[in-house]
Amino acid sequence: MRHTLAVLVENNPGVLARVAGLFSRRGFNIDSLAVGRTDNPTVSRMTIVVEGDARVLEQVNKQLHKLVDVIKISDITADEFVDRELVLIKVSVDPSLRGEVMQIADVFRARIVDLGKKTLTLECTGNNGKVDAFEESLQPYGIKELVRTGKIAMQRGSRYTGFTERSQKMNGNQED
Repeated sequence: MRHTLAVLVENNPGVLARVAGLFSRRGFNIDSLAVGRTDNPTVSRMTIVVEGDARVLEQVNKQLHKLVDVIKISDITADEFVDRELVLIKVSVDPSLRGEVMQIADVFRARIVDLGKKTLTLECTGNNGKVDAFEESLQPYGIKELVRTGKIAMQRGSRYTGFTERSQKMNGNQED
């Protein structure tokens, strides 16, 4: 089973390398990893997708908690969440076929971000299924280059996987 973890970490140099190294040393495979700063510049959020059973997930959690820079780990897999990926796809397309590719882009609400003499570069965001379907629909035109981000995700509604007491104290935001 695939698990989506939201991990808050201190925004320090080397944190990503330590997290990736932990997975590598333990033989866990990362299906997707995306990281970026939060609204607090001293805290980053990692969205990690890992495949495994309950035992693997327990080991991942235990190992991540051992890292000094880890503030909070939330497994949001069972919760309702919104997730997105981004893909940039450059396709070979003769001017006579550009209209067809533009129609596909419209269907997927994708945008054309670059236009070359014989290529179109398109951007599409959505969940994994949408991005997969967009990529598949462009295959017949000849994909020259493709780059895809990892999944980012957050819980729906008022649920919040944000700051813990530790991170608030760390940043002087703790109310007494």
